[in-house]
Amino acid sequence: MVVERSARIPAVPADPDVQGHRRLTGLGPTFGAGIVTALVGFTSSFAVVIAGLRAVGATERQAASGLLVLSVLMGVAGIVFSVRHRMPISIAWSTPGAALLVSVGAGRAHAGHGGAGGYREALGAFAVAGLLTVVTGFSRSLTSWIARIPAPISAAMLAGVIAPICLESAQASVRLPRLALPAVAVWVVLGRFAKRWAVPASLATAFAGLALDPATGGHLTGGLLPTLTATTPRVDIRTLISLALPLYLVTMASQNLAGIAVMRGYGYEPPIREVLMGTGAATTLGAPFGGIAINFAAITAALAASPDAHRDPNRRWIAATTAGALYVLLGLGAAAATALLIAAPPLLIEGVAGLALLPALAGALTTALNDPRYREAATAAFVTTASGITVAGVGAAFWGLAVGLGLLGVARFRATAKPAGT
Repeated sequence: MVVERSARIPAVPADPDVQGHRRLTGLGPTFGAGIVTALVGFTSSFAVVIAGLRAVGATERQAASGLLVLSVLMGVAGIVFSVRHRMPISIAWSTPGAALLVSVGAGRAHAGHGGAGGYREALGAFAVAGLLTVVTGFSRSLTSWIARIPAPISAAMLAGVIAPICLESAQASVRLPRLALPAVAVWVVLGRFAKRWAVPASLATAFAGLALDPATGGHLTGGLLPTLTATTPRVDIRTLISLALPLYLVTMASQNLAGIAVMRGYGYEPPIREVLMGTGAATTLGAPFGGIAINFAAITAALAASPDAHRDPNRRWIAATTAGALYVLLGLGAAAATALLIAAPPLLIEGVAGLALLPALAGALTTALNDPRYREAATAAFVTTASGITVAGVGAAFWGLAVGLGLLGVARFRATAKPAGT
């Protein structure tokens, strides 16, 4: 009889090189998620940033400087916060804030303002909006006060800011069909099969059309190397009311609060006060160079914080860190991107920006009009903001918020007083 002997094979220590290879292989989707986050975040809205800066009087070099400083600031901030707290804390520029610049710039142009002086006043508004964000990080009560602004009213103001830009997509399709229609067609097709890439692909299509257009090539001006251009900000009370306050509110309501909600939805509790103070300080420091505002990412935050980035929530911070590093690299191409966009007809730039903002407009309108209790006040806020009016030098965004909150207060007063009168 053969006695089967159970041999115990001694455990062999795993090769460190093999372990490292397995870790890197497992992080492949994580790095991929970070790359997608940065590419989508940058390409889907940098046209809005450039259009906004140009609307308030920035030159080509100043607009390129603003895009560069925003890319570097949000990239570095995302890396620092993600590594420090081991969370996928994604930082982005304020796309609604850039859209606000377009509407404010149009209102100032109608009122006879703008130009270099208008740009300096806008920089002062950027700096003050950053300081307000820092103060919000210090003050818990101020954060809760912002959160108490009814979501339908703030969403209606945001929709009013975005709607005029989205309308430019239709205008561009009619007035510049050779350049705009191919971009719109790509956006429509990819919107059904690869929605995440619809806007970047439509922008690339518009770029290709511009590069092949003989009328564009001769208008490419300025250097293509990244440069920072500093301009001394100027503080103007009317600009602070019409731009700084709405920029602060729209960034807090539609970016910071939304980004915090996204992270909490994926099980994270981000360091809110630290991020608010850090991004607010960075906004103020970047203002002289054209930086609008940086904040919690809202839409792209889900790309780095979702299970698609990594099965282990404790490893997803690598995706946000990767995105931050790529943001810095993408910023190095700010001058070239700005030169190409500025060589394009302004209507085409705003048309492509309108395509990028359509999802945000749809979400804002849904939030604004979903609850019947707020529908009338929200509609008034939307109409007032979208009108682009300027009263006493103060832009439409401020008046839209004031009208919405005022009508809401009247409605609540009536509802409270009715039983007593009866």
